[in-house]
Amino acid sequence: MIRRYALLFLVGCVFCVVSACQSRPANLPIPEYPEAAVNREAEISDEYGEFFPEALTPPADLPVSSFGEIWAYLLSDREQTLKAGYPISDIGYFGAEVDVYGQLVKVPNRRRISGFSGRVHLVVCCNNTALTHFVLEPGSAIRKKFIADLLEAAKPFDGLQIDFEYIPAQDGAAFRSFLAELKEGLPSHKMFTIALRARTRPLTNDVYDYRFIAPLVDRILVMAYDEHWSTSAPGPIASMAWCRAVAAYGLLTIKPEKLIMGIPFYGRTWGSESTFRAYFHSGIERIKRENQVTEIRREQSIPTFTYEIPLKVTVYYEDEYSLSYRIEMYRAMGVKAIGFWCLGQETPVIWSLLNLSSPE
Repeated sequence: MIRRYALLFLVGCVFCVVSACQSRPANLPIPEYPEAAVNREAEISDEYGEFFPEALTPPADLPVSSFGEIWAYLLSDREQTLKAGYPISDIGYFGAEVDVYGQLVKVPNRRRISGFSGRVHLVVCCNNTALTHFVLEPGSAIRKKFIADLLEAAKPFDGLQIDFEYIPAQDGAAFRSFLAELKEGLPSHKMFTIALRARTRPLTNDVYDYRFIAPLVDRILVMAYDEHWSTSAPGPIASMAWCRAVAAYGLLTIKPEKLIMGIPFYGRTWGSESTFRAYFHSGIERIKRENQVTEIRREQSIPTFTYEIPLKVTVYYEDEYSLSYRIEMYRAMGVKAIGFWCLGQETPVIWSLLNLSSPE
């Protein structure tokens, strides 16, 4: 009997932990530690370039913006979204992952975009806190092998990019030493870059502190998006005032020669009601009363019913005007490189508003 209650207690604890991980405090500061949409590609409708021509005439009232480097993320198996003639200097090929054993998996095949003449960077992501801690553990055999596998996988590419968005707060030193080992192991002609969360000011004990990471890499792509996310209050993916503050802090702490300002191509929707949840029996009875449900059906003796409620949907997205405004704002601030998440999600007009200039 004691063992049975102990087991039930353990299961209950696990349930509580999982439930806590799935919820978000309502007062979580949006600009400084947003919920990184690390699975943005899974959230976005599976409609990549089905109805857009390859080129559109840009509006006459929008300028053509020039940058020495224009980066864009490309999803593996979405290679058709990379069109010939796009003004892109660098592709972040997304992306290799870390499996539950700490092994590198899903490395994209560089040969699939052999026609692209610019630089191609292998992007490696790890978006699970426990798994990230696992592979970063200093001195462990797992970390040693993982670094060796990363260096081997990067050989066909022009560079390597690390995108670890859920690093435990106590693993900052381990993460920086991990980056230093990778930088040392890469050949000098290969570029070593990192994607980091947006910041507008220094944070206490920040794992992603730009000031400490900048000396360890060749470029930092600041993910200036997801200011508002799928479970936050509705709002812009990246408001202009927030982007200006993020860019100003990046220019100050990273310096212009290493900074890439990330720009979103995607939009989001928010509904006024969310009905996906579990209920006590009393809650189900309340729903029936409030919505005047009178018809209860049974499927193999299990009761079920349907009802309708009004739904208001709020949409924020990016078009050529918002993108051009943001791009020109960055250019005027002294930003030398921009990067887009991600190919296939954009209005094609944007490519007519960009020019790849010779680096200064």
